[in-house]
Amino acid sequence: MASSDLLYPIFLMPWKLSFFHTNTFLIGGQLGQALCKLVPFIISVSFVVSSQNLILIAVDRFGAVVFPLRSPLIRSKLCPFFIIATWIVAAAVSSPDLFTYELVEYPEGTCRCVENWKTEAFGESSSFASFSLAYYILFIYIPVLLLVILYSIIVIKLKTQVHPGEQSANSQQQRDRRNRNVLQMSIAIVTVFVFCCLPYSINFLITQYQDTFTHLSCSFWIYKKVILYVANAYCAINPVICFIFSSNYRNALKRLIKCSFVQA
Repeated sequence: MASSDLLYPIFLMPWKLSFFHTNTFLIGGQLGQALCKLVPFIISVSFVVSSQNLILIAVDRFGAVVFPLRSPLIRSKLCPFFIIATWIVAAAVSSPDLFTYELVEYPEGTCRCVENWKTEAFGESSSFASFSLAYYILFIYIPVLLLVILYSIIVIKLKTQVHPGEQSANSQQQRDRRNRNVLQMSIAIVTVFVFCCLPYSINFLITQYQDTFTHLSCSFWIYKKVILYVANAYCAINPVICFIFSSNYRNALKRLIKCSFVQA
């Protein structure tokens, strides 16, 4: 997830900044053609990987809380398999970007990276709206549903579980603090994913019928831009959640900053 969250801004931000500045694709030729296909592909791959990892983390926590005495649902030996599988699935799902994006060069020397689904690879019958709907169902709507169900069960289990035997006041406080931290982090993860991704996906599907909604006000287009920025900020919010709720992350960040100042 860390790798996918890093890839997203590394490839997205230069592309968006150059577009806002000149409204064109700054690199032409064969290199520009390759980047025009590669940049949207990697952006899509990074999002799909993050979406899958959220589900895997939820499943792992579900097994640890609901079935604490059983072996983990995702064993450590299987972790490399799941990590590789998420990237393979993401690459397969995002592969249409390698065929549909193309660099268009104009006589005045400017270039534009455009998406064209009427290519030889897909033909005239291919529907961008249908692909987008399937994409959002598989990697936003279903994950949101699964996350809400799994973390709801986790919350209920933590609030109702009874520990056998006598418990000291100190151990009980530590357990309550740990459970509260898990609950807060779970709620934060689900809330951020829903808040960042769901509005953008709904808006995107609505704009597929833009010709029908000819009366849309200016405020709708402002709203469209705002939720686009919110969706792009998701990869930056993810690490913040980890730093807020995980002492291990905070301590590692402090050591990193301390080492940087010492070396400087």
